[in-house]
Amino acid sequence: MKGLCILGATGSIGVSTLDVVGRHPNLYKVVALTANHNIAALFEQCLAHRPQVVVVVNESKAAEFKQQLHGTAIADIRVLSGPAALAEVATLDEVDSVMAAIVGAAGLLPTLAAAKAGKTVLLANKEALVMSGDLFMQAVAESGAQLLPIDSEHNAIFQCMPAGYQTGKPATTARRILLTASGGPFRCLPLEQLPLVTPAQAVAHPNWDMGKKISVDSATMMNKGLEMIEACLLFNMKPEQIQVVIHPQSVIHSMVDYIDGTVLAQMGNPDMRIPIAHALASPDRFESGAEPLNIFNVRQMDFEEPDLQRFPCLRLAYRAIGAGGIMPTVLNAANEIAVEAFLNDTIRFTDIPIIIERCMDATQPTSASHLELILQADQQARVLAKQAIALLT
Repeated sequence: MKGLCILGATGSIGVSTLDVVGRHPNLYKVVALTANHNIAALFEQCLAHRPQVVVVVNESKAAEFKQQLHGTAIADIRVLSGPAALAEVATLDEVDSVMAAIVGAAGLLPTLAAAKAGKTVLLANKEALVMSGDLFMQAVAESGAQLLPIDSEHNAIFQCMPAGYQTGKPATTARRILLTASGGPFRCLPLEQLPLVTPAQAVAHPNWDMGKKISVDSATMMNKGLEMIEACLLFNMKPEQIQVVIHPQSVIHSMVDYIDGTVLAQMGNPDMRIPIAHALASPDRFESGAEPLNIFNVRQMDFEEPDLQRFPCLRLAYRAIGAGGIMPTVLNAANEIAVEAFLNDTIRFTDIPIIIERCMDATQPTSASHLELILQADQQARVLAKQAIALLT
């Protein structure tokens, strides 16, 4: 049995991972679960999967959780708190695989720690790779860690790569990646109405069940920009080799175009248990719990080029990877602050790319060769973003 640590167990990816693992109790043992503050959900997960240790990042909630365990059948579970504990459980000797599902920059340090420790990293946190870029891929190469993508698009690309492909290596026979996007809830909304959209409308994704932040990123297509940057790193390709394609039905999850004219596509229902099961079973396959795709229900598949006037965040992502250095870190940090402000009704939906671009304009694209430089750039971009928000409100 393989030992599994789930960073972000109470989020949508964590919940789906536990669903898949629960179908194969002879293959995986849950060693560690982590959550920020949702101790009610964490308690139920502990009852079902009996981990050795949990991390509740919020210290007051951790104390409350310890109290809740007293006198129960799971009272022997060790409870840790604080951000540093995330890296501790991700590198435990008993852990073979780490599901990196903490949303945003908070997932960087424990995910990087798992890579440095040589674990099999199941990467659902795109921001960790966007922020640390070559530094992260270097850690994977030096430690011998295995890096398997969980994002439906990157997992689809991985499945369409040549047999035996390893992330970070060039695939000389693949000339282009076609990265699909649903277009989000505002794909057809008149442009003049975009400033009026509400957070509730932005998080109502037409195809996927995701958290609020990721859903807003889908609505702005920043998620596709981050995925484009991630794809450059995961598959050792240049930005001009990554073509974003809007595919509203979300049946094809991405495609790889080969030098002989062949295009391979990975298809399936929009259910995150499919890429999770693929990564957990790799290099084999096992049952995920997802419904089989009924091709007769698909009826049609549409493909469109993205409109950069409608989706300026995608343009900013290409600018960031082109500039290199700390600029992808700045892009990500400014976006996190801007999305949070939008969800709190502080700014308008169309202010999100304005804030990001102002932060990028105010930043020199210096080197990202050390973790300290990346973390410093992240914090500075957050300050700049908050200043830009203050000017707009």
